[in-house]
Amino acid sequence: MKNLLVTGGCGFIGSNFIHYLFAEPNFKGRVINVDKLTYAGNIENLTDLAEQNQDRYIFSQTDICDRDALDRLFEDHAIDAVCHFAAESHVDRSILGPDDFVKTNILGTFNLLEIFRKRVDQVLLFHHVSTDEVYGSLGETGLFTEETPYDPSSPYSASKASSDHLVRAYHRTYGLPTTLSNCSNNYGPYQFPEKLIPLMVLNARAGKPLPVYGQGLNVRDWLYVEDHCRAVWTIMQKGRKGQTYNIGGQCEMKNIDVVAMICDILDILEPVKGSGPRKDQITYVQDRPGHDLRYAIDFSKISRELGWQPAETFESGLKKTIEWYIENTDWTDRVQSGAYRQWIDTQYENSG
Repeated sequence: MKNLLVTGGCGFIGSNFIHYLFAEPNFKGRVINVDKLTYAGNIENLTDLAEQNQDRYIFSQTDICDRDALDRLFEDHAIDAVCHFAAESHVDRSILGPDDFVKTNILGTFNLLEIFRKRVDQVLLFHHVSTDEVYGSLGETGLFTEETPYDPSSPYSASKASSDHLVRAYHRTYGLPTTLSNCSNNYGPYQFPEKLIPLMVLNARAGKPLPVYGQGLNVRDWLYVEDHCRAVWTIMQKGRKGQTYNIGGQCEMKNIDVVAMICDILDILEPVKGSGPRKDQITYVQDRPGHDLRYAIDFSKISRELGWQPAETFESGLKKTIEWYIENTDWTDRVQSGAYRQWIDTQYENSG
């Protein structure tokens, strides 16, 4: 993999993946990072890396729905592998406005596959990153496996399910060398503050209410983002073509327990004099439509075949994450303000 195209590389998981690659001694190639720079895409996530690796890192502000632009990138940079992260990913936003989810997650993936199909003799691998939400909701017991039938509950998960089916179909119909992964809930540095963990960290530090859906009894399997990046790279290196691998953190937690743990850690790291525990800020709000009760991943296949295991416990990963947000208040302030969009525009103009 001399020229690896990473889509959505300025997003939360994509930028962590690029950081992981450049710290990985076995990766000697170039990264061509393609990102539309929507509200959640942040070139600041990679500023230092870009400056230190100018001969091996290329950024292109490109929409994956623009097939002509993608085609030129494949030609100009001799792309020989793809790791596809780019997606609209927030369930609440998909409920309010599903259009962008259908366009980006389905049409964008289709465009990439079509360009790949024309170059099947040139491109070594197309890896597609997906979610456990395509499987729907579990009861109180059981785990999602690679054989679990798809049963998506939101426009977001339905659009990801569709893109998964396209990837598998292109492997079976056209013989494209593909791999696919379905991961559980990621957390860690650079996550946009609309997601549960960063939202609760920032609200708790600011003394704002901590909104929890329903009674907070929905269960998620939490995966530290660096563990996820290592799993994706392991699949790309050693995974069997045409196969799907589930990636989980073995960290099932009720949402209310996650929020309570965040409060407890912050009370230790940043005690507030003259006020009660941050748990007092928890506020229960009306549940969202189609809110799946429980997700949990069986990752025995990737463990058995490829030797991958998560390295972080939820406790250790959560503490690292909270400390990162405390130490990077400039970043969090910018992504929550209009100044952030102005900063991006200035940086992009200066980059030529």
